[in-house]
Amino acid sequence: MPIKKGFRALVDEAEALVETIPVAEATALVGDSNVVLVDLRDIRERQREGFIPGSVHAPRGMLEFWVDPESPYHRDVFAGPQRFVFYCQSGWRSALAAKTVTEMGMERVAHLGGGFAAWKEAAGPILETEDGREPR
Repeated sequence: MPIKKGFRALVDEAEALVETIPVAEATALVGDSNVVLVDLRDIRERQREGFIPGSVHAPRGMLEFWVDPESPYHRDVFAGPQRFVFYCQSGWRSALAAKTVTEMGMERVAHLGGGFAAWKEAAGPILETEDGREPR
């Protein structure tokens, strides 16, 4: 059965509604206490490729549950007034996630344009372990 709307259309719609932050601007957000960088990638991607320093891991499949304060899976990190910047590998999942949490009522939401791939290409800082060892 053919689908009525493909992923590209969904991503395009999301990007038209949410703020996209270019890597050049996002690198200045690392360490900013008013910003929460949220890594939506699968834990295996994060372990294999590293992650942005200070980022919080929130697997895409759990995001809505972690954001909603009524959910038994709610995470306090999402209850704060900070700005939330989502990222994934290519910027597709993060655009969709940013749109979804905006629809849920979160404010000050954006996503990283080009995702972690663009971050790596721009030589943004990357950590390989949760304890901060081995920056690349």
